[in-house]
Amino acid sequence: MTGVNDVIYLKDRITIKRLKHPSFTSKNRSNFTIMEKEIKKGVPDNSDLEKSKAHIIVEIIEYMTNSVVIKTIIKKSTGNISVMSFDSGEGLTEKTSPFDTFAQVIDGSAEITVNRHVHHLQLGEGMIIPAHAPNRIKANQRFKMLLTTIKSGYEE
Repeated sequence: MTGVNDVIYLKDRITIKRLKHPSFTSKNRSNFTIMEKEIKKGVPDNSDLEKSKAHIIVEIIEYMTNSVVIKTIIKKSTGNISVMSFDSGEGLTEKTSPFDTFAQVIDGSAEITVNRHVHHLQLGEGMIIPAHAPNRIKANQRFKMLLTTIKSGYEE
C-alpha cells in the first residue's frame, strides 16, 4: 500500500499503519488505519483472537483522531469478521461488495447509506448490507462497528 505516513508499534505486537487513501473520506484528509499483528520469526501468523476465550469486542479497537481504524479478527477464505472505529466526521466512500455484509454498531451510532437510502443505526442495532448494493458509512459522531462477511453459499 502506498502513502504510509507512519508506523507505530504498540503493546501485544499490534502494528498501526496510517495511510492516506482516496477511498476514505474525512473532514481533515483522513488517515486510514489498519491494525495488524506483527509477524515475528518463530511466531505463527494468526490474526484471530484467542479461541475458546471470552472477549469484550468493543475494547479490542480504539479510536484514533481523524481516522478510521480496522482490526480484522477472523479472516478465512469463506468470510471474515472485522471491528472498525470511526472518529467523528470520518467515513468510507461509496462502494459495493460481491457478498452480503452484516454491520452491527457496538459503540455510538452510525449512518449507513444503502442504495441511496440513509439508515441511522444506534448502539446494538445491525443491518444486512446486500451484495452488489452501493453503500457508504459515515460517522456523524464517533462509533465502532462489527462487520461480518460470509463468502460461501454464493455458488448456488
